[in-house]
Amino acid sequence: MSGPGHKPAHNPAATPAVLSGIAALALAAFLWFIRPELAILPLAGFAVSCLVASLCPSYGGFFLETVSRAKTKEPVVAVTFDDGPDPLTTPPLLELLDRHGVKAAFFVAGGRAAMHGELIEAIIARGHEIGNHSYHHDPLLMLRGRKTIIREIETTQEALQRYGVSPLAFRPPVGVTNSLLGGILDNLGLYVLNFSCRGYDFGNRRLKGLSGKVLKRVKPGDIILLHDTRPPGTTYSGPASEINTWLREVDLVLSGLKLKGLRAVPLGELIGRPVMVKTFSKSP
Repeated sequence: MSGPGHKPAHNPAATPAVLSGIAALALAAFLWFIRPELAILPLAGFAVSCLVASLCPSYGGFFLETVSRAKTKEPVVAVTFDDGPDPLTTPPLLELLDRHGVKAAFFVAGGRAAMHGELIEAIIARGHEIGNHSYHHDPLLMLRGRKTIIREIETTQEALQRYGVSPLAFRPPVGVTNSLLGGILDNLGLYVLNFSCRGYDFGNRRLKGLSGKVLKRVKPGDIILLHDTRPPGTTYSGPASEINTWLREVDLVLSGLKLKGLRAVPLGELIGRPVMVKTFSKSP
């Protein structure tokens, strides 16, 4: 089944994984005729490469085409938020984004979207984009079977379509991909949209110096990864809460981008490709 605006997520015959596998087999065959005991080395190296690629977001393009940043020299970036929506953190974040005039992209967990549909509607109403981030946000999703991966993506699509939006972009939990994902996304009409700049906040578990880490690394064309879920253990949003610490850090990121001469633009505009399509609009 193909979704709106479907474009194949990858060329399975030209991925680094396939090319590396072919090279490993060729080298192993060559070594077999010279020193058979060495033939295992290129095959072992390929196996290790696949394992590393399965566990590291920075190697996401090993198995399939992955959009992680824009190739541009223009002073533009995009800001994205993962794992929400959250009734304690998403509403004040939307207010903050409005004050800065920034349109962000929210890669939401389907389970949270189903529970907090009013927040999905608020995100859409304010002109932000929404992407698919799986239903349960299982960090080990890419180690699961094909049926589980499909179910996690499809149920999130279904949850979001109730609010008039159909994502075209999928961001796997923690940005990790695998060899199955390209074919799955091709069938669903989606593509992988990852990130290139983050503050290593570990889902808002580490907020100290978050803005400084992002601003030190960010450069034109980057897709910035942040999170809009409450810091673990937070149950209120008072003046001394970790939520306010997080909001200050996000505020510093948005202000700091301007000071560095960088303009935050919608993610779809940055990469020249739609992140979602609206399937209907709610009457006011």
